[in-house]
Formats: sequence, C-alpha cells, structure tokens
Amino acid sequence: MNVRDEWLLDSDPALRWQVERDLLGEPPGVWEGTRGRVGVEGFGARLLASQGVDGQWAGGAYFPRDRPDVEGQPWTATTWSLEALREWGLDAAVLRERGTVGLLAGNCRWEYDDLPYWGGEVDCCANGVTVANGAWLGADVSGLAAWFLEHRLPDGGWNCAWVEGSRRSSFHSTLNALKGLLVHDIATGGTDDTRAARQQGQEYLLRRGLYRRLSTGEPVAPWATHLTYPFRWYYNVLNAADYFRQASLHDDTPPDRRMADAIDRIRDARQPDGTWLQGSPHAGQVWFDVDVPAGRPSKWLTLYGARVLAWWEENVV
Repeated sequence: MNVRDEWLLDSDPALRWQVERDLLGEPPGVWEGTRGRVGVEGFGARLLASQGVDGQWAGGAYFPRDRPDVEGQPWTATTWSLEALREWGLDAAVLRERGTVGLLAGNCRWEYDDLPYWGGEVDCCANGVTVANGAWLGADVSGLAAWFLEHRLPDGGWNCAWVEGSRRSSFHSTLNALKGLLVHDIATGGTDDTRAARQQGQEYLLRRGLYRRLSTGEPVAPWATHLTYPFRWYYNVLNAADYFRQASLHDDTPPDRRMADAIDRIRDARQPDGTWLQGSPHAGQVWFDVDVPAGRPSKWLTLYGARVLAWWEENVV
C-alpha cells in the first residue's frame, strides 16, 4: 500500500469504503463492513440527524424553507441531502425504516408550481437527482423516468432551458439526466426505452469528447475542466468520466476511446504524489464541510480521479 492510499483510508466511512472496494480491491467482507458504518458515524450520521420529522431536510425540496441571504445556492434542502447520502453509500433501508418515501410524498412540494416531490418538476437537473434518489429508496419514479424520454431533445441530450424553448442540449443537463437514468436502470432493470435514451445521451457527450464544442472543437467553457467536490449539479470531465465508468460496469461495455482526450485532462490534473487538488467549491450554504478548501489535496477528487484512471487503464489496450 502506498502513502496516498494510506492517506485515503484515514477518512470518513463514506469515503473509506469506496477506497477499499474501488482502489484496493478488498473483499466484500471488508468494504461492506465499513459501508455499514455510514449511517451511524461521521458524515452520514450527521446528515441523518438533520432530517426533520416531516421527512424533509431544511423544510424544502430544492431550496430550504428559509433561504439564507448568502452567496451561492443553498445545498441543505431535501434533494441535495438525499443525493449526498446516496453517493456516500448509506443503506437505503435506514431511510425506508423512517418512512421517508411516504413522508416526502405527503409533505414535500417543489418550489416550482407546488408540484408533488416524487413526480418531479420542469428542471432536468433536479429531476435527474430525484429519479436517482427515488429509485434508490424504492419510490415509484416510473413516471419521472418516462418524463426524460418525453423531454429528450433532437440532438440526443437534455436542457433545463427546454421550458424557455431551447432545442439544443446542455452538458450539465445531459449528464444529470444520464446519472439519474443509470441509477434507475440499475435499481429496476430499466427498459429498452430508458437504455436507448441513455445511449443517445452518452453519444451527445462522446461526440464532443466530453468537453469540446461540436462546432469548433474548442473547450466548451472553463467549467468543463474545473474539478471540485461536491460536484452538485455542475458538469466537469471527472464527473462525466465517473458516470461513464459506472455505465460501462453496469452495461458490460468497454470504455469509448473518444473519451481519451478528457482522460488526459484528468491525468494532467494529478499531482506528483498521486493526489488531485480541490478547485474552488460551488458557493452556498451547507450542513457541514466534507472536503478541503481550494488548493489543498482533496480525498474525494483523488478517489474519483484514481478509480477513473484505473478503470480506463485496465480496459483500454
């Protein structure tokens, strides 16, 4: 074991179990034991303690009931809290035992048009996170999965601005839709239609090398290669590459070589000691910090970066 891996292991259970499974190849008896601690200590336990008796976090769906007057988007509401717990590996049974699905169905409404929570709203990114959270918890989000099929744009992807008439897909929206549909497909087995939608959305990103404009070949924007954790709804090449890693494992398909340039950008960001540095985090109120300030070695980005490169190098000859 190298120094980097020892450093990664000295972490919250939410991160440590993923290091054990994805980087060290520990047997299930090891990493499953660590994963089981997510709900009773560290980040997971702290976030669970913030859930209200009505099933919500901060009294709201996308935004807290009482929005703070601070820079950036607040990240304390239900959607983002559930996303964090899911990505940290909390056993969904913990929330099912609390009756979370039913509580949210009865008490949580979207800030947009007061719509019921598990039905989603009009924003592709919000709906992408929600279909993933619902599938994870066992909620009936089949209608929301179908919504993505109905709102796919002619170029194969999605755009939250469809409601304003946009007919061109967005990197951000497309990735969030894909991530949500993948979790749905893993949990439910998916359908021919959801799998086809994912393939078309993936093609949208792959044709652009994950970060370039189709028209000019130039990078779409600085945010595409700006690496920071938590990812939230924002796009970057590492967030996208980890989606493709998970999709490849689920679909039993090899990595697409059109990702090679983006993989090089991820590799170039790796420091000589094998770590990745935190970029400027996305501003906004949080329950508590889970990573380091900008410019310092990030354990989360190092986990994501190392496992994406390992997957790529093991499968691309």
